[in-house]
Amino acid sequence: MSARIFSPAKTAMQSGKSKTGYWVLEFDPEQPRKIDPLMGYTTSGDMKSQIRLSFETREEAVAYAEGQGLSYRVEEPKEPKRRQISYSDNFRYDRHTPWTH
Repeated sequence: MSARIFSPAKTAMQSGKSKTGYWVLEFDPEQPRKIDPLMGYTTSGDMKSQIRLSFETREEAVAYAEGQGLSYRVEEPKEPKRRQISYSDNFRYDRHTPWTH
């Protein structure tokens, strides 16, 4: 069994950083998903794919995986690139790009 430890990113509907900063341990799928011929749903007999464990810190998640004898990989979160944008820069007289309508 192998697992993935990561810190989930904020959803597209969030503007703040609420409900972020925790770590999740998810098991990798052991068998591929298959399509049900009657309904078209994707199914899997792998019950561990439904397990999602939450931890407050990365160290707690790693300690749990090592304590259970799981092989794991840690995916570090990517920091967003923030650009400082000012609304008043749209009206500057020395704009770098010309104003077009």
